[in-house]
Amino acid sequence: MTTTPATDPHANDAAPYAGGDPYADYRAFGDPADFTDLVDLADRRLGAGVIAANDEFFAQRENLLVRERAVFDPEHFGHKGKVMDGWETRRRRGSADAPFPAPEDHDWAVVRLGAPGVVRGIVVDTAHFRGNYPQRVSVQAAAVAGAPGPDELLADDVKWEEIVPVSPVRGHAANHFAVTSERRFTHVRVCQHPDGGIARLRVHGEVVPDPEWLDLLGTFDLVSVLNGGVYEDASDKFYSSPTQIILPGTSRKMDDGWENRRRRVHGTNDWVRFRLAAQGEIRAVEIDTAYLKGNSAGWIALSGRDGETGEWFEIIPRTRLQPDTLHRFPLAARVVATHVRLDAFPDGGVARMRVHGALTDAGRTTLTARASTS
Repeated sequence: MTTTPATDPHANDAAPYAGGDPYADYRAFGDPADFTDLVDLADRRLGAGVIAANDEFFAQRENLLVRERAVFDPEHFGHKGKVMDGWETRRRRGSADAPFPAPEDHDWAVVRLGAPGVVRGIVVDTAHFRGNYPQRVSVQAAAVAGAPGPDELLADDVKWEEIVPVSPVRGHAANHFAVTSERRFTHVRVCQHPDGGIARLRVHGEVVPDPEWLDLLGTFDLVSVLNGGVYEDASDKFYSSPTQIILPGTSRKMDDGWENRRRRVHGTNDWVRFRLAAQGEIRAVEIDTAYLKGNSAGWIALSGRDGETGEWFEIIPRTRLQPDTLHRFPLAARVVATHVRLDAFPDGGVARMRVHGALTDAGRTTLTARASTS
């Protein structure tokens, strides 16, 4: 009898590790094009955490959110067995008469998102889990206010919405799942059917902050991902994602920002465009070139636009930058904008950008309407 992926339970296995580079036969499935440039809502740098799991016998749940890709040491064994860089549960068992787990059996882990938002896509990374990955996965999401603990999240009155239905996954692969829900979520629950291991979990989407909290703050960073700023487009993202420019905190090393390749065409320059949390009144700007010493942008300029089709106007004229330095620009007059574009001349890196201001009445109305979708 000829087996197919539908009849062969091992059709999605990866080949056993044969030595050399463990990523040489790493695979990717699904279409990541529409969402992987968006911020990872489950990024530890935003405050995300894995707050509960029903089982983590072989490998702890916290590994799911490690930023670096999973590592593999074929000689590393512990008292419980092979040490894996991911979240791995024990093998589920049924009864003596029916030794396999029941169809509904599964393991789960609950992740608090670093910032609430609309989820656009999920990446379930099974790197190095070649024959011990889950046969299928599913993901649910919920919106719960405040700082709930595991007992509150698992209570019967919490409404979990399935955003990734029970779906097959491949071993030793990046499995991409697009999400269509427009709801604002605060937590996700990833399920392994029936058991196994997942190396990393990424939850890409758009932050939708609490407008009441932003009102209490008064002046805040309108472009920060924590407050709903979004990277839209860039001329170049060769070395790192431009989203890193608007992450919270300060840069920790050279690649913790936006750096483009060396530009060779005279008369051109690099640029990156962001959408602000909502329409805001900009009062001051910070540009930081921390850790970028021989490769920071030589000069920058900042432009603004009010609306999706408005004309671009100057906020900061072309200005010389110093390497490895925080630059502060108080504006002579406040400007209203929904988007900003940072131009780098001719090329080079920027570690962080802050656009300080407050929501306009129109911006507050827009943000309140988005936040109400939960």
